[in-house]
Amino acid sequence: MIVRKLSIVVSAFFTMAAFSQETASTLESRPEVKLTYLDSIKSTFKKDNLLATKVDSLWMNELVSLDIYDDLTKDIQTINKDVTVDEELPTELLKQRLAAMNEKSPFEIEYNQGLENIIKSFLKNRKKSFSRLMALSEYYFPIFEESFAKSNIPLEIKYLAVVESALNPKAVSRMGATGLWQFMYGTGKQYALKIDSYIDERSDPLKATAACSEYMTKMFNIFGDWELVLASYNSGPGNVTKAIRRSGGKTKYWDIRNYLPKETQGYVPAFLATMYLFEYHKEHGINPERAVVKNFETDTIAIKNQMSFKQIADLLDMPQSQIQLLNPSYKMNVVPYYQGEQHFIRLPKDKIATFVSNEDQIYAYVKHDTEFRSTSSRLAVKYAPKAKPAATKPTAIDKGDFEFYKVRKGDNLGAIAAKYDVSISEIKKWNNLKTNAVAVGRSLKIKAEEEVPVKTVPVADKEQAVASVENKEKTAVDMDYVVVAGDNLGSIAKKFGTTIAELKELNNLTSNNIGLGKTLIISKAAVVIEEPSSTAIASNSVDSFKKKAASKNVSEDYYVKKGDSLYSISKKYPGVTISDIKKWNGIKDEDIKPGMKLKING
Repeated sequence: MIVRKLSIVVSAFFTMAAFSQETASTLESRPEVKLTYLDSIKSTFKKDNLLATKVDSLWMNELVSLDIYDDLTKDIQTINKDVTVDEELPTELLKQRLAAMNEKSPFEIEYNQGLENIIKSFLKNRKKSFSRLMALSEYYFPIFEESFAKSNIPLEIKYLAVVESALNPKAVSRMGATGLWQFMYGTGKQYALKIDSYIDERSDPLKATAACSEYMTKMFNIFGDWELVLASYNSGPGNVTKAIRRSGGKTKYWDIRNYLPKETQGYVPAFLATMYLFEYHKEHGINPERAVVKNFETDTIAIKNQMSFKQIADLLDMPQSQIQLLNPSYKMNVVPYYQGEQHFIRLPKDKIATFVSNEDQIYAYVKHDTEFRSTSSRLAVKYAPKAKPAATKPTAIDKGDFEFYKVRKGDNLGAIAAKYDVSISEIKKWNNLKTNAVAVGRSLKIKAEEEVPVKTVPVADKEQAVASVENKEKTAVDMDYVVVAGDNLGSIAKKFGTTIAELKELNNLTSNNIGLGKTLIISKAAVVIEEPSSTAIASNSVDSFKKKAASKNVSEDYYVKKGDSLYSISKKYPGVTISDIKKWNGIKDEDIKPGMKLKING
């Protein structure tokens, strides 16, 4: 028995030893993941997890989708208030509910057949839309109510934004009216809303709502009736005045309605129908979808230098769609910087905390990234081969030009369009869709982007080779990637030349945890960053130098380019001086030539 136990122990010992050797071998063979300057910056960030909130990427796409706006706008313009709609809602019960609403509202809410028909039409055709609108309202309604309360305007006016824009600050009408409150260009200027190449404050929820409050106050001082104020908001005060005259001097909306433009005749009833559905949604089985981010969970910070939404998203690990939602007045996904003016970025409070705690590193990265992109663009233009005249393409589109996307549960055209960076109208055109409704399981055609072949740069041309390596030649790969042992989002992002934030947004991930065997969507335009071969000229890896600068005895080879000086090269490396470079390379004067190799030590 003792011998048997001893043999078991010995066997276990050798098994553990073998396992340890195998594990060590596996770890040694695993390729080293090189960190970028972005990751090195983020690794120094102070984290504030007390206010951390999860952001649902699908919900963000929902907020910036325009399909509800398109559908609701069409409904309001085409609903015939005189056509009876077959929907379960007893007339007497509706009268009781409207009377109850009237008691606690400054609006004169009274039953009529036209209002009943519009309410039933919404209940029959737009239940799902109102469920989504109620989720949006959790973010926007507190903004409206605060502004209206300051100006002594009825809080029920908040429902007007549902009728005007379906609560979408990016909504633009056929006439060019823009934003939550659908201001025309001239009206926006009249109420001091800034509109230029970078900014359109008609899409700013706070500033546009303040302008709306000012307009409503002026109109109420003229007409003294809130229904007439709404009518004037839709068709202008001139049309309301003419309707009053044509009615023989009557001053109530319901008395002059038939003298107003046709659209305005259904406008106020649509507003009241919206108010009814929000008040009695539970009774009709309308369950609001959840709102992940509410207005009071956000804050603003002044921006000291121009920065793009992508730079902010990469630094703070958040989807660009969320930044777009919170900052809809920036037209080009860039927060500009004007001398003498302050511009603000609105972010979730936990991201504000991270931003404030790490401002110096953030602005250092933005400066580096902007300069790098500018240099890369100039080099790309300089060394781009002359293109041959493009052959004329046939008008018919080959089947191979399309990708196919199978609609899944929870999808909508807005989310699908955002995924492929195309517009809703393009998807509808490619698939002959008349409405924004898409059935689960349907395959949609999405036009594929044309890929530009990468040309190899001869190593003999040193200057051209350096430009090639700096721009990191890219090779197209498949969209999907299966997670294997040892993977994490950081290593996968480096492998495919993307960011953790973009991977999380593409795959609807709310954390950095990924399971073995999970298939990840990488990108429609995914790329693999190729390492230069031993015969190629080494890259000027400023990023890796900055990451390794904290350790001693680190060296980099830098190849001098045309226009370089010892001063400009020293500025590329933190803490390095001209005298350092001269000392490390045995240079007595400052005479350097293109192609010359310099050693940069840490």
